[in-house]
Amino acid sequence: MNTFKASVVPGGWCSVSALAFLVNPVVTLGMLAVVPAGLALIDRDGLARVRRLWPLWAVPGAVALWLPRGGWATALAACYALGTLVLALQAPRRLARTRSLSPQEAAVLTALVSPAVAATALVAERAGYRLFGFGLDILALTVPHFHFAGFTAALVAGLVCRTAPGSPGARFAGHSVPAGTLLVLAGYFTGDWVELAGAVVLTAGMWAVALHTWREPRARARDPLTRTLFAVSAAVLLATMLLALWWALGEAADVPHPTLTWMAATHGLGNALGFALCAVLAWHRIKEIAR
Repeated sequence: MNTFKASVVPGGWCSVSALAFLVNPVVTLGMLAVVPAGLALIDRDGLARVRRLWPLWAVPGAVALWLPRGGWATALAACYALGTLVLALQAPRRLARTRSLSPQEAAVLTALVSPAVAATALVAERAGYRLFGFGLDILALTVPHFHFAGFTAALVAGLVCRTAPGSPGARFAGHSVPAGTLLVLAGYFTGDWVELAGAVVLTAGMWAVALHTWREPRARARDPLTRTLFAVSAAVLLATMLLALWWALGEAADVPHPTLTWMAATHGLGNALGFALCAVLAWHRIKEIAR
């Protein structure tokens, strides 16, 4: 996908303004709520300071989304990028401590570095700069993708592995979600078929997360609200990842597929609200009840 191809279906359209209307609230939610809440679920004290400082970076980043492209928006986005860099630097420190690339650790490391990819795209998009030749709309959609398909999906896959370290399905999720995320990123630079392969691997991993979530934490949850949150997060993935496969196949094989705007309204909102937010809330409820 080195040059942008408009995603079309018969009679379809793609509007940058419509994309912003759909994407900006989702990214704001990711920056201000989902990422810091997710960091609190990672079992390392070294992240406590990052969590405390996170609003200092995330609030300017969220404001940058709503400003016109230009100097102010770029500066505020760069502030957020600094915070994500601090977070990403926790990954090599964690790896040095654990000396492990177990499925759980691979997933957590992916979660720690994914917001930095999103922030890099955000700075370029807010500056109006076509980074690596990508269109501004692709850069704009990279931001939510690496907050939710990157950070949150990898985080939840790691939590799945932590609760069932001996489960083959959980181990598969812990490996395939990071691998799929990396392949999707590589596909941006090498071509649509690699991105399609990444979508297949990521979808398989997310469906493994959904299956394990349905069978384990949902079934063991003691209160109806927690069970409902887990159930919604698992069920939503079945539909949203099918949409991801459809879009990736359409891009690679040049067959009719949804527009970017339609994908943002369905796949994007579904993953952000139905999967990510519900999953993080459910895991927090499990954590609080366990205390």
